[in-house]
Amino acid sequence: MTGTVLWQPPADVRETSRIGRYMSWLEREHGRSFADYAELWQWSVDDLPAFWQSIWGYFEVIAHDPPSSVLPEAEMPGAKWFPGATLNYAENVLRMPGLADDDPVVLAYSQTRAPQTLTKHELKEKVRFVRAGLRARGIKQGDRVAAYAPNIPETYILMLATASLGAVFSSCAPEFGVRSVIDRWQQIEPKILVAVDGYRYGDKPINRADEVAAIKAALPSLEHVVTIGYLDPANDTFGELARETDEPMAYAGTPFDHPLYVLYSSGTTGLPKPIVHGHGGILLEHLKMLALHHDLGPGDRFFWFTTTGWMMWNFLVSGPAVGAAIVLFDGNPGYPDMSALWDLVDEAGITYFGTSAPFLMACRKAGVTPRKPGLKGIGSTGAPLPPEGFDWVYEAVGRGLQLQSLSGGTDVCTGFVGSVPLLPVVEGKIACRALGARVQAYDPEGRPVIDELGELVITAPMPSMPVGFWNDLDGKRYREAYFDYFPGVWRHGDWITIGADGSCVITGRSDATLNRGGVRLGTAEFYSVVESLPEIADSVVVHLEKDDNPNGELLLFVVPAEGRELDEALRRKIAGELRSALSPRHIPDEIYAVRAVPRTLSAKKLEVPVKRILTGTPVESAAAKGALANPESLLAFEDLARKRTG
Repeated sequence: MTGTVLWQPPADVRETSRIGRYMSWLEREHGRSFADYAELWQWSVDDLPAFWQSIWGYFEVIAHDPPSSVLPEAEMPGAKWFPGATLNYAENVLRMPGLADDDPVVLAYSQTRAPQTLTKHELKEKVRFVRAGLRARGIKQGDRVAAYAPNIPETYILMLATASLGAVFSSCAPEFGVRSVIDRWQQIEPKILVAVDGYRYGDKPINRADEVAAIKAALPSLEHVVTIGYLDPANDTFGELARETDEPMAYAGTPFDHPLYVLYSSGTTGLPKPIVHGHGGILLEHLKMLALHHDLGPGDRFFWFTTTGWMMWNFLVSGPAVGAAIVLFDGNPGYPDMSALWDLVDEAGITYFGTSAPFLMACRKAGVTPRKPGLKGIGSTGAPLPPEGFDWVYEAVGRGLQLQSLSGGTDVCTGFVGSVPLLPVVEGKIACRALGARVQAYDPEGRPVIDELGELVITAPMPSMPVGFWNDLDGKRYREAYFDYFPGVWRHGDWITIGADGSCVITGRSDATLNRGGVRLGTAEFYSVVESLPEIADSVVVHLEKDDNPNGELLLFVVPAEGRELDEALRRKIAGELRSALSPRHIPDEIYAVRAVPRTLSAKKLEVPVKRILTGTPVESAAAKGALANPESLLAFEDLARKRTG
């Protein structure tokens, strides 16, 4: 493994980690022994039925009916997992193994109201009450329940209560614009809407009454609207939904692939894809990742900075299924300064701190030095984390923790490449492919390559691949999304290099590739160089094909740091840095200053919509503004497109 090693597993890792104990169990109960992680991973993707059956058995999944088999047919799309089994995601989460009734399991922090803590007993009781409230309002198996609500206990309780009934949950963060929410929920026709009246972001109160009214008016399927009085408790009707009752708790036994919730693609163009995830697939996948890869269990307090509009919320809130308490946060992560979330580590007793790569890089740029020796793990996702991000974590946060860079997607509601306690942390590298995830790099002819840049593909089914898309009855939209490019193989849309040692480097979206004279360049390494300059706050780069020039046109857009401006000297400096750090091919043809880089609400840069706008696509067709954190940022690119075409 090349690169600087920043962390090594302790000598007794096989005895002290959950994955080590799982490997001992495999040997003791099934006679399977593995020398190292590489051998374990190979078995997990070569013998999918045996591996996933072991996850079911090791975590003692609660089932109402046992499966007749594990994976009778492994083709994609259409793989059928655990036929005959019935189970319930909420029942398995609310078991909360290893926790006593009075142990805290949800710790919620907010810039809108005082902190809240729920014990195991309190969480179960609140889910029981809300379940009864939903039933009293006619919600039954298969009905859709929509939440326009932030990362607060009510949203979590509502999701678990919905799942317990076999109804289908869907959430949008309240900062989503009305059009974006309507585009999502008109597709699934919810029967009940639970919405906040507003929230605080930092010190700013933001009222959402008008937005909720517009959403309600656009959804004729709604029979009930319930208000969480989050900004003003006087507006609350959620208390009526959660009224105490003697009605006993119960769990609908649903088929393995029964819809649990609907997640959505970013929706940068067209209607967002309504991705249906099933009870069984999500449960098994999250048990595997949270316990075996993140090493979470009783005694841990698991945090990930996320909104309810990002799949990392769904990932976070599965934490109690492995016995970990979860820490919820709602508000501005930069208020009053970039130390806000790091301060929460001490206040909430966080042991595993999950965030995005852009957040870590912003902390580095701001010169934050949080020093948190009590953390055992930091998770980073949402974008590739460059080597200097790794270095900052070990210099500024702590040398004893394991930094886990991972990548996956809403489409599978997990990470399929990431880390594991058995492997070292190497600067700039994702340590491994996840258990049960047969990730490969394909060349343009569909051949697997090692130590070469290729398309990230998954060549064997995973249980948390979507059940399908909502209302996509013939599966056409689902097939087109993932399986048309390489038939029978899932193409994810990222560039990846897989090393001979199994480590991975993701270098950006393959649909945003910079292609100079036939050489493919990833965007991640580009941003790493440009944004390391103190004069630059943010950047986005796109490549435009030109009929008369095989190199095409490489355009760089930068947001100058406060008090700086883009002049010829800074242009020369940027070009020089790119030439020396990367190659002459990386030098842009033009560099422009913009006020902001367009980003989704989960902070992903939108290279493809920028490219479309610059090639003549109208703004309203290039991106769904309601899914953007800063839709006004697109106007600068529209103006430039007009100027470029005369």
